[in-house]
Amino acid sequence: MENTRIKRKKKRKMRVFRMIALLMAFLVIGTVSFFAYEIFYSTQKASKKIYHQLEADKTTPDVQVTKDPFTVLLVGLETQGGGERSDVLMLATVNPRTEKIYMLSIPRDTRLYIDEVGYKTKITHSYGNGGIETTIKAVQSLLDVPIDYYISTNFDGFEDVVDTLNGVKVDVPFTFKAQLTGSLKWKTYYKGEMQLNGNEALAYVRMRKTDPNGDHGRNQRQQQVIKAIIDKGTSFTSITKIDNLIDDMGENVKTNIPPSKFASFVKLYSKLKNAPIENLKIEGTDQTINNGSYFIPDEDSLAELTTLLTQARGEGSESSSSLAGSSSANSAAASGYDGDGQNGNE
Repeated sequence: MENTRIKRKKKRKMRVFRMIALLMAFLVIGTVSFFAYEIFYSTQKASKKIYHQLEADKTTPDVQVTKDPFTVLLVGLETQGGGERSDVLMLATVNPRTEKIYMLSIPRDTRLYIDEVGYKTKITHSYGNGGIETTIKAVQSLLDVPIDYYISTNFDGFEDVVDTLNGVKVDVPFTFKAQLTGSLKWKTYYKGEMQLNGNEALAYVRMRKTDPNGDHGRNQRQQQVIKAIIDKGTSFTSITKIDNLIDDMGENVKTNIPPSKFASFVKLYSKLKNAPIENLKIEGTDQTINNGSYFIPDEDSLAELTTLLTQARGEGSESSSSLAGSSSANSAAASGYDGDGQNGNE
């Protein structure tokens, strides 16, 4: 009799345990479903503002981002002082099959011929003379590597995203001072780890005059902050901020990445977030031409980068050879002479 009562109590406890476990399962499923719906709804709501299809997209083969290699151009826009300039240019080539990521920052003062301008000038002026299409064309003329996607943001968007994420942590390479936008106050960045808000992070990635490595030092800081934003933005702790992040992007970000691929990019990043990033560099020299400061890219460096990025995309050696030749020709134009041997206008 006693054994029967004990068995009944055990059965009741098991039923209670199963009920609790079932309720917990429904709770987890419901929570995940809610957040999935929130992400989907917010993404759909912002996609009309964010998504900007290019004319070339209509004839370009579809890219399966979780399987196919692709290249993304990241553009940071400056609007201070009138007009718009592509102040930050970063090229990221990703190969999901080899799990390799290559990041190349293009100095804003890189000198090259821009068709829409009609003479050789800084690549930063490309955006103000035809928008993102002209900037993409300029980058492709420099490195003749296909660009599948672009993401552009103005400085307000950059600051808003960082602030929504409650700041980012960076490893400052050396102590320096930089002027903050808006308030025009000077901020001291001390060597070592620092937590930065949006305004401070913007000044951190823009400073170059007191960097011993010039544009290349600035490029490294830009890559550092971009990675910190992506790491924090795709973490589980940021999922409750998805509405605000999407709103920030909807007001200040443009891209030709179809909204239907957003989930695939998040999935790919979760797979590759610990993959090493190979930071590439354009070798060259700083020159003063007609009272303007320019970065003149080295011909051999451009050819090597074109070959490397072409191979990283899994494309053939024949294509690499022709691309390298194209890059060499553009580098010669960037050195300061037109086809007739005359100096180009600024």
